[in-house]
Amino acid sequence: MRVLVVEDFEILARTIGTGLRREGMAVDVVLDGDDALEHLAVTRYDVVVLDRDIPGTHGDEVCRRIVAAHSASRVLMLTAASTVKHRVDGLGLGADDYLPKPFDFAELVARIRALGRRPTTALPPVLESGDLTLDSNTRVASRGGRRLDLSPKEFGVLECLMAAAGRVVSAEELLERVWDEAADPFTTAVKTTVRRLRAKLGDPPVVHTVREAGYRIGAA
Repeated sequence: MRVLVVEDFEILARTIGTGLRREGMAVDVVLDGDDALEHLAVTRYDVVVLDRDIPGTHGDEVCRRIVAAHSASRVLMLTAASTVKHRVDGLGLGADDYLPKPFDFAELVARIRALGRRPTTALPPVLESGDLTLDSNTRVASRGGRRLDLSPKEFGVLECLMAAAGRVVSAEELLERVWDEAADPFTTAVKTTVRRLRAKLGDPPVVHTVREAGYRIGAA
């Protein structure tokens, strides 16, 4: 899952980013609304964690532009104001969810994952392909009833491939969805992660390489 965190309090922003990465998410962090719009123009995010009161372009306007662009990105709005009126105002702008500060980090993670399961493709929380099962909420994947010991990146790659339901997913798309903007576009991280994932999935192989196109999951 690719997440954009927009928060002007840098310590909080970096803390959220670090915590979400530990939960297996690919996270970009920006500190103002102008930078947020620049990122949104070039990267497709599953969820935008958006503070309302940010410098540059105000958080409300950022939310309006996301909605006006008919973006598939879900917006989780953050604010220090916790009154019902402020929550209603935030949702009225088109935000998908609203979380007042201070918040419990576990709740933030749960809400982000819930929003991530509500893209335009309406993915279910549990993905299945043959004898493979992946639960995005509990972060558990298994094959033939055997739980797989996957790293966060391996889990992310498997999740992307299973969500694609047999569609070929390019290495570039995997790099964008599972890693973040700090990733070197010329890195071999995708190839290395796929190799390790295949080893853990065992036989018969279910992750297949499509020459000069990418990877897909399913029967050969």
